[in-house]
Amino acid sequence: MTNRFSLALHGGAGTILRSQMTPEKETGYRDGIHTALRAGQAVLEKQGSAIDAVVATVCALEDNPLFNAGRGAVFTSAGKQEMDAAIMDGATRQVGAIAGIFGPKNPIRVARAVMENSDHVFFSAEAALEIARAAGIPFEEAAYFHTDSRWQALQETLKLRAQGKESDDPARRHGTVGAVARDMNGNLAAATSTGGMTGKAPGRIGDTPVIGAGTFADNESCAVSATGHGEVFIRYCAAHEISARMRFAGQSLQDAANHVVMEDLGKNDGSGGLIAIDRDGNIAMPMNSEGMYRGFVTEKGALNAFIYGDE
Repeated sequence: MTNRFSLALHGGAGTILRSQMTPEKETGYRDGIHTALRAGQAVLEKQGSAIDAVVATVCALEDNPLFNAGRGAVFTSAGKQEMDAAIMDGATRQVGAIAGIFGPKNPIRVARAVMENSDHVFFSAEAALEIARAAGIPFEEAAYFHTDSRWQALQETLKLRAQGKESDDPARRHGTVGAVARDMNGNLAAATSTGGMTGKAPGRIGDTPVIGAGTFADNESCAVSATGHGEVFIRYCAAHEISARMRFAGQSLQDAANHVVMEDLGKNDGSGGLIAIDRDGNIAMPMNSEGMYRGFVTEKGALNAFIYGDE
C-alpha cells in the first residue's frame, strides 16, 4: 500500500436543510470543505505525517466561521464560548485532549501540544491555556470569535427555553469539525474540534475530547472522528466501538461504522455521524442525520465535498 494516502473531514452533522440553504451559503460550505482538504492534501502529497495532515485540515476548518469550532464556535447559555479538541496518533496511541478553553486561535494545536509536551493526556480550562502559552500557540481577542449568526442562534434558543421549548434544529446539537488520515507510511491519525452545542450548560463537555467516544486512532484498525449528540456517543464509546468490531468481529470498516451509527447510536437518540479511515486507506462516512458537511481526497487528487445525506 505504499504511496497511497487518504484524508477525510467533517464539518458537523445536522446540516442546514435544503429548504433553508441559499446558493451562496452552499458555495461557502463547499469551498470551506475544499480549502480544508487542500490543506491536508498538501501535507500528505509531500509524504508528511498523518498527524500533520489532520492538524492542517482541522485548523483550516477552525479558521472558517461557517463551522462550529475555533472562530465559528457557538455560545453557551451564559453567552460564553468554550471549546474542546482532541488528537490521537494511530502509530503510537499518543493522545492529547483539552476542554473548556477560550482564546487560542486553533484549539486543535493546544490538544497537540498536550500530546507532545506533557506526560498527561487531558487538560481543561486554565491548565490547558498554560500549555498553549508555553507552546507559543497564537491567541485571539474575543471579537475574533464572535459571529452574529451564532449569537442570534443563542438568543433564539434562550427565547424558546423561556417558553418551555427546545429548538428542533439539528445543526445546533451537532456542530463539530474533524479529520482522519492515512499517510504514505501507513500511519493513521484523528483530530476533532468543537464549540459544543448552542446554549449548552457552562462547563458541559461532549464527546469530542473523550478518547474512544468522539476521537480515536489505531494503526491496527482505524481512525475515527465523530459529530453528533455527544452524550450518546460517549455512552456507546462510538469511535472505539468501530475499532473493536473490526478487530474482534472481523468486520470491515464500512460494516462496523454503519452498525455503530445506525444501530447503537441511531436507535438511542444518538443522531449524528462520523468519518473513519482504515489501515488500507478505505473511507467510511455514515450518518443518521439529514446531512453532514464532509469530504475526502486520496492520492488520486480529486477533491470530493458533500452536504446532504443523499449525495
